[in-house]
Amino acid sequence: MTSLADLIPAPRAVEGPTRCGFVFGADTALWGAPGTEGTQRWLRTTLGAALGLPLPPGREGAENTVTLRLDDSLDPEGYRLKVTFGWGVEITGGGPAGVFWGAQSLRQLLGPDAFRRAPIGPGLEYGVQHQTIDDAPRFRWRGLMLDVARHFMPKDGVLRYLDLMAAHKLNVFHFHLTDDQGWRIEIKRHPRLTEAGSWRARTKFGHRASPLWEEKPHGGYYTQDDIREIVAYAAERHITVVPEIDVPGHSQAAIAAYPELGNTDVIDTTALSVWDTWGISPNVLAPTDNTLRFYEGVFEELLELFPGEFIHVGGDECLKDQWRASPTAQARIKELGVGDEDGLQSWFIGHFDKWLTARGRRLIGWDEILEGGLAPGAAVSSWRGYAGGVTAARAGHDVVMCPEQQVYLDHRQDGGADEPVPIGYVRTLEDVYRFEPVPPELTSAEAAHVLGTQANLWTEVMEDHARVDYQAFPRLAAFAEVAWSRLPAPAERDFADFERRMTEHYARLDALGVSYRPPTGPLPWQKRPGVLGRPIEGAPPNR
Repeated sequence: MTSLADLIPAPRAVEGPTRCGFVFGADTALWGAPGTEGTQRWLRTTLGAALGLPLPPGREGAENTVTLRLDDSLDPEGYRLKVTFGWGVEITGGGPAGVFWGAQSLRQLLGPDAFRRAPIGPGLEYGVQHQTIDDAPRFRWRGLMLDVARHFMPKDGVLRYLDLMAAHKLNVFHFHLTDDQGWRIEIKRHPRLTEAGSWRARTKFGHRASPLWEEKPHGGYYTQDDIREIVAYAAERHITVVPEIDVPGHSQAAIAAYPELGNTDVIDTTALSVWDTWGISPNVLAPTDNTLRFYEGVFEELLELFPGEFIHVGGDECLKDQWRASPTAQARIKELGVGDEDGLQSWFIGHFDKWLTARGRRLIGWDEILEGGLAPGAAVSSWRGYAGGVTAARAGHDVVMCPEQQVYLDHRQDGGADEPVPIGYVRTLEDVYRFEPVPPELTSAEAAHVLGTQANLWTEVMEDHARVDYQAFPRLAAFAEVAWSRLPAPAERDFADFERRMTEHYARLDALGVSYRPPTGPLPWQKRPGVLGRPIEGAPPNR
């Protein structure tokens, strides 16, 4: 039996546990109230499969039963998990999501074998100690961003990451679908976006300063049916998928597919291909009515596929040199009266803010959308430190805190020479555990605009799922606790206790097949000797 104290993320309150408890058996039943059907399916297909238990339908209030209930007096994502000695397990949620998160805690309590896909042997007993857990999340947005544009992750890998998110009670999947290096989603009215824009002829291996190339085509995309499957799979796990279509910068793949989208009065856009290196491409969208109509068509298809509240439009790192040189762009600035190129970007983002609002959705973008004036109604992903989030919250806009210096998990985990393709500042497991999403200078009213927090996985130097695993874990477990649990101030957090709990959690990750970074450093096959990165020395700015 696993000790309660080994749960990650840490629960809010606990009564018990005692040494006695409840042991699951072949005749242990499952009963759920209306509204808990999704968790019932998950318990049978995932937990039941791992332990070799059928969990047949049972009766309400019966002995030897896992019981699922709803109680709207609890937080919608909150739950109460009660294990009664010799009787059974009862999970009560404030809503269907709360019941599901309670089931995730039950899985952890049952031990690492509960994270396998099939039982490892006959005759094993699995039990949980007599106890009551009361729990609820600190933030409503507990996110992970996955960049599939730089290195494509096939659909099965995406579904696997949704399972990993669910196991850590993360509930927002930010799906970075387009960039200079690839377009990853089928758009039926613009087929060349995937025919031409979804693959590149070769790929830079390592940082852009590296002399190494992988001399073979790289590509892939998700069909609309793939997207429907991913969204449905996420919804069953109470995860919202927020798609990102990057505009007006980071758009070279789209321009390579449809050259008329680029600044044709400045460069020969027909000569462009999908970008094969890293960095920020100067090739950005032209601020024309044709471009607006084209992307309205893209977003129309997107809205049919993604039912969530937010649509992410990027808006970051838009180099404006081509606009400065473009007579068309300069005429547009004068016509609109927006003053300069920053104002032109603000107009571009504002157009889609109004367009999405008219269709009952909300725009969210990286904090560059603050430049030239914040689009009314827009929310901000604050990535360039805390400043963008502070500015936006003080202006009454909702914010997701994801400062690169703190929670960009592509940054290296250690300063040692063995770290594979070292990028950015050193961000250790402890650094992530001591990350505080809410800027201390905000008043309580301003802090209410912080929807939550998000960790980001940019995949320039992550060529496959094992590299993504290595960068994500174990730090994503620490991040999940920051996002879910009501922890003390960063300096007061008990990292030693978290490390102790991670000892048990590594066994869960092993059972899940996660290629995490071991506490002692990378394994021989996780290293990338001789591949240049971009390490930054010293402590990152905390602002």
